[in-house]
Amino acid sequence: MTQFDPAALVLHKDSCLLVLNKPAGLAVHGGPKTPESLENHLPALCFGNRFTPQPAHRLDRDTSGCLALGRHAKAMTRLGRLFAERLVGKTYWGIVQGQPPQPRGRIDLALLKVQHRQGWQMQGNAAGQAACTDYETLGQANGQTWLAFRPLTGRTHQIRVHAAALGCPLLGDTLYGPPGATDLAAGLMLHARQLTIPYYAERAPVRVEAPPPPHMLARLAALGFSA
Repeated sequence: MTQFDPAALVLHKDSCLLVLNKPAGLAVHGGPKTPESLENHLPALCFGNRFTPQPAHRLDRDTSGCLALGRHAKAMTRLGRLFAERLVGKTYWGIVQGQPPQPRGRIDLALLKVQHRQGWQMQGNAAGQAACTDYETLGQANGQTWLAFRPLTGRTHQIRVHAAALGCPLLGDTLYGPPGATDLAAGLMLHARQLTIPYYAERAPVRVEAPPPPHMLARLAALGFSA
């Protein structure tokens, strides 16, 4: 198992919630092909509670950034409802090849999970589940664009498929980027930048931002980002 301090990932902690800055390359849940995952490290995030915190949603293994966890069973129930009712605001940063036809807009494309000989992937298909993503251009240079994505639904691989459908595949996307159109060696250029969680009825929403991961910093700087 990789040696690191899970507590160093914590961006926000209160009596009900944790928000972590999940590293790219670390799966949230374990499986046959992911013997190591964030699940292996959750006991180190109890901070004195008996309940082991649990993720309230998912990020792809190669996506970095904000991940919300519930610190007790009641919190998990409330978070589950907030995510299911689409009340949690989510903003992702992505670096794509090319530029969209408009500086901002909405991608409304239903997604269907399709099995094939090599495995599975999501495809745009009217028979699939409704999926909608807003996007906004934050910077452009050298044939690449820095986009903010705000998914209004939470489908698997939604932003990756929608970016490709826009004609702007995410850099480093080995599944949805056409051969030769992305820099695969650099890693997936997708980061969960911000979560806004209206958890407490009589308080302002919990708003958390995750700093960009190291593998995206140089490209973001070339596109106008300043820490």
